Amino acid sequence: MPMTVIDSLILKTRRGDSAFFRLLRGIARMLVRPRAPRFPAFFKPVLRFFYELHFACIRIARLLITVLYRHPLFQGRCATIGKNVSLDGLPFIDGHLDIHVGDDVWLGGRMSISSGRFLERPQLVIKDRAELSWNLAITVNREVVIEEDVKISYDCRISDSDAHPRESDLRAQKASINPKDIRAVRICKHAWIGNGTHIMKGVTIGEGAIIGANSVVMSNVPPYSLAFGNPAEVYFKNYGRPSKKPAPPASGDGSSKVD
Repeated sequence: MPMTVIDSLILKTRRGDSAFFRLLRGIARMLVRPRAPRFPAFFKPVLRFFYELHFACIRIARLLITVLYRHPLFQGRCATIGKNVSLDGLPFIDGHLDIHVGDDVWLGGRMSISSGRFLERPQLVIKDRAELSWNLAITVNREVVIEEDVKISYDCRISDSDAHPRESDLRAQKASINPKDIRAVRICKHAWIGNGTHIMKGVTIGEGAIIGANSVVMSNVPPYSLAFGNPAEVYFKNYGRPSKKPAPPASGDGSSKVD
């Protein structure tokens, strides 16, 4: 198939076949990668002021949007919600699930939460002080519980089902999932989930466990252990246990001394 006139012009411009096409290539590069002249040093204080003002205006606008728009809408979608919940964006929620959010929870932007048609009253529970970062996708068809002080990094996926039957003929028929193949997920308190991790159905991640980045977790992870890989395996146990801080010495007269 012969090239069109436009394709021929693009090719000649990229190659710079003549002075005219080299001029066009230079203009195209300037449009794609514009370059600004260097300003004299005495302009820097003024430019710095406007630089900070630029981001201050963005932060103020985001604050107003969150307080006056995102947060009220999100509260209306939750079954229960605690105090001091912070949103970086309005989560996209699809389906009939109940959402319960505790106190002091942080939810990053570009979060999606969905449920299917398989069971009644699936629920997502996010307990106190949990931190869920950006671009997190959660699929809930039975139950997903994220306990206190859990930290989940960006680009993670959590699902309590495979979303489709395992049998090929049933998938072709768009049949429903067998309820036995929908198994709850629980991430216990103080666990830390690395970025890009996928947590599959039926998994319990123990208290204080750490999951390395880009892992696929298909089986339970014991408390205070380090697991990573695809599929994730436990490499270290008794890992990351709470530090033991000595109690402050008691004074003889019951008073305390402050240095």
